[in-house]
Amino acid sequence: MSYFLADIYPYVLAFHIMAVLSWMAGLFYLPRLFVYHAERAEVGDQLDETLKIMEFKLQRYIMSPASIAAWAAGLTLVFTPGVVDWSAVWPYTKGACIIAMTVFDHWLMIMRKRFARGENTLPGRTYRMMNEVPTILMIVIVLSVVVKF
Repeated sequence: MSYFLADIYPYVLAFHIMAVLSWMAGLFYLPRLFVYHAERAEVGDQLDETLKIMEFKLQRYIMSPASIAAWAAGLTLVFTPGVVDWSAVWPYTKGACIIAMTVFDHWLMIMRKRFARGENTLPGRTYRMMNEVPTILMIVIVLSVVVKF
């Protein structure tokens, strides 16, 4: 099994990078849609209905599959012999940030459902600030993996 994982390592890594890029695109864009939804749309108007469709499709057809693929490929990489040095700090910082990113993704799912029911109570400013969360997590993840501190 370990030889098989080593043999497919470049393909799994490429797939992981593509999945993470897709997931991150959604994590950057969905809070921005929420800003417009909170600030410019009235419950039941045309913009509200359009944003609901956009938010649903982004989350259901791009973000969710991409996050599942990123997790699956990432775990495959973790179990590939020689990829992770468990005596270093970087796997733990990366892991913590990935869990935080997943929690953030689930928070976005909850917020999307609130918008869909017409129950959003948060202002656009909150979503603007939350839009920075994936950026901070991405910076820590990339530095962890590249610098390997």
